Amino acid sequence: MIKKWYLILSIILVCLLIAAMYFIKNTSYFPLRASKDRVKIGILHSLTGDLAISEKPVADAALLAIKEINAAGGILQRQIEPIVVDGKSDAQIFAQQAEYLITQEKVAAIFGCWTSPSRIMVKNVVEKYKSLLFYPVQFEGLEDSPHIVYSSTTPNQQLIPGVTWCMQNLGKKFFMVGSDRLVHEIIKDVVNAHDGTIVGEYYLALGDTNINPIIEQIINSKPDVILNNIEGETNIAFFNELRKRGITPEKIPTMSFSISEPELKLFQTDSMTGDYATWSYFESIDNSENKQFIKKIEAAYGIEEESSDAMEAAYYGVYLWKQAVEKAQSINTSLVIPALHNQAFDAPQGLIHIAENSLQTWQFARVGKIRSDKQFTILWSSEKAIKPLPYPPTRTVEEWDKIRVELG
Repeated sequence: MIKKWYLILSIILVCLLIAAMYFIKNTSYFPLRASKDRVKIGILHSLTGDLAISEKPVADAALLAIKEINAAGGILQRQIEPIVVDGKSDAQIFAQQAEYLITQEKVAAIFGCWTSPSRIMVKNVVEKYKSLLFYPVQFEGLEDSPHIVYSSTTPNQQLIPGVTWCMQNLGKKFFMVGSDRLVHEIIKDVVNAHDGTIVGEYYLALGDTNINPIIEQIINSKPDVILNNIEGETNIAFFNELRKRGITPEKIPTMSFSISEPELKLFQTDSMTGDYATWSYFESIDNSENKQFIKKIEAAYGIEEESSDAMEAAYYGVYLWKQAVEKAQSINTSLVIPALHNQAFDAPQGLIHIAENSLQTWQFARVGKIRSDKQFTILWSSEKAIKPLPYPPTRTVEEWDKIRVELG
C-alpha cells in the first residue's frame, strides 16, 4: 500500500515539475515587480553621446505619456513608475541596460533604442527573457520579432515612398550616403525598379566626420539627388561642407531619412534649408490632434521644444501598451502581446494601429521641405495609413535574411 501511494505521489510531482517548466518557458523568466500602487517600465535612450540630441526628446515624449496616464488614474489602478537609463550612444551598453531593466528592475516593458545596432542588441535580450520592447524609430525592416512593437515606419512607409517621390519630382540619378548598408540595398531595389541609376554610394560609420571624400565623390558623380541616412551630429559637418563646395538644394537636392525638427533646431545651422525629408509625422501637420500634442510638449518642456516623428511614436507607444494591458487585465507579457494586435490610436499624424498578424504599425507617409524656421512644408502625404511590410517585395524573405546576415 505504501509503495502504491509513493508511486502516485511521484507521478504527481513529475506532473507538477513538467507544468512548472512549461510555465517558465512560456512566460518571462523573471516575475514582474508590480506592487499594489505601481508598475515599472523602462525608458532606454541615449542621454549622452552623439545620439543624445535625437534620443533625449524621444525619452521626454514617453515620459509625458506616462505622466498623463498617471494623472488620469494610472493603469489597472496602479501608477506607472518609469525607470530611465542611459544607452550612452553605444549598442553594447543598450544591451547591458536592457538586461538590468528586466532582471533587476523587473520592468513590464521597455520603451527605447534609436539605431538599428542598439535595437538588434536589445532584441536579443528581450527575446531571451520573453520581455517586450517598444521601438519608436523608422528602420530598415528585414525583422519581425514577436517581442518588439515597431511603432514607427517600415521601408514601404518611409524609404520607398521618399525615393519614389524623388524620382517623380527631382530626378533619377542618386548618390547614397549613410550609416546603414541595408538601407542602401533597399534603395537600390527601388531605384532599379523605376529605371533610375545609383551613381555613387558611401558608407559612413556612426560618429565619423571625415566628410571630404564623400563631397568629392558627389561632385564627380553628378547625381540629381543625394539620399542621406547619416545619423546624429555628423549631419552638421556633411551639410556645411556641401554648401562650402557650392552644392545647394537648387543644384543637387538632398532627401534625408534621419533628420527631424529637434535635430534641425539643435544643429543651429541654415545649411539644410531647402532640402527634403520623409517621415510619417511633421510638426506642421494641421489637425486638432497634432495641435493638442504640440501644446502638451511645450507645456511640459517649454515652448522651445520641437516635436518629431520618433517623439510621436514614443508618445503613442505608451498609450498602445496601456490599452493592451487594460484589455488583457494584466501586465504579464504573454497576455499583453496578443492584446496588442489591432490596437489603434488617434495619433497626431492620423489614425494608426498595430497590425493583426504582427507587431508592426500601420503608418502614414509624408514628404516635407525644410524651411528657414526649422519646420517642414508638407509637399505630399499618403491618403491613409499604409500597411507595414518589413520585407520589401523586391526580394524574398530568404534573400533579404541572407543579405542581412552578410552585411551584419
